[in-house]
Amino acid sequence: MTTDTTVERRVKEVTDGAQETKWLRWRAVADLYHAYFTGLILLVVTRRGTADAAEFVFRVFRRQQQERFLPGLEKLGLSHLPPAVAAAQYHYLSNWIGGVHVEYMYETDRKAWIRYPPPRWIWKGTAICGVPGEVSRAMLRGWHANNGVALGNLKLGFVCTKQSVDGQDGLEGYYCEYDSELELDQRLVFARHLEAPRFDPKNAPALPVASWPKPRLEKAYRNYAMEYVKTAAPVMVQLFGPEDAGHLLHLTGKLIGMQYFDEVAQALAERRGAAKDFASFLGALFDAEGDAAVISSSEGQFEIIQQTWKLMADVGDYHPACAKVLEGLFEGLAAGCGRHIPVRLKSAAGGKARSSGRSASANS
Repeated sequence: MTTDTTVERRVKEVTDGAQETKWLRWRAVADLYHAYFTGLILLVVTRRGTADAAEFVFRVFRRQQQERFLPGLEKLGLSHLPPAVAAAQYHYLSNWIGGVHVEYMYETDRKAWIRYPPPRWIWKGTAICGVPGEVSRAMLRGWHANNGVALGNLKLGFVCTKQSVDGQDGLEGYYCEYDSELELDQRLVFARHLEAPRFDPKNAPALPVASWPKPRLEKAYRNYAMEYVKTAAPVMVQLFGPEDAGHLLHLTGKLIGMQYFDEVAQALAERRGAAKDFASFLGALFDAEGDAAVISSSEGQFEIIQQTWKLMADVGDYHPACAKVLEGLFEGLAAGCGRHIPVRLKSAAGGKARSSGRSASANS
């Protein structure tokens, strides 16, 4: 005879297993979009040069800073802190949520350190070898140097003491509140002769468990990586124009899709094969991204109608060229799935891809 306790335990095991499976799929999506964003930066470096790549990175991180920093302070409960401490703790907690290895060290109410030790999240693996120092500095100019402006405190600046892409053992620096207001070129300065204090996890801030349970953290982990692509695609179009940007967005997607199919497919419990297998893979991928899709087949052709694209749903300056992200990813993932799986992408219902969806078809 099975007791009520045994039944409850088995139900819990099944439920926990389903949750773990879902979170594994979310993390695969995060890995795919993380790779896409890093690959996009490297493609701009190699195809357009360091100056264009630095401008692109600056605009991406400035846009994210303007959209995310102040609301993030509120979400994380940091708005009441002194400006230097609030800014440093924001970077520590927000990046920790996204799976980024980061450290925080308090020194005074007017001076607080952050450090990103190796391996660097954004430049995963061998990618770090292709990132010029100017591109890394552009990230700091785009975000860290502007936190004081966002807070209405022009005395707050960022002092960078190390950059990992320059061969130093991490990216580190400190927020400092000076005695007088800073000019534009004083908001980011370098002091390579200084060294960050040792990190002590016991003195680091922590998220309130009650408001940040495991499911919320796992979804935030996925969304963290996706947000970079959400920001990067429209910035790319505005900066380089629809034709050039569309080419770069498409090529990046194709390259990353080919490289990452196996990893993502394993997490989604999918496999290599023909068009039927790829259609199944895409359905699972859409579900893991939080999008709705309908799959149909006829005479060896499979059509996947993506009914939502949450990634671009609320982007005010969306341009149809942004859809090249998906077109490239679909082609690359199809090539990773099997040879000779042609994929065609088209907008549905009047062409408003971000609201009414699009369809992809694959032939066997």
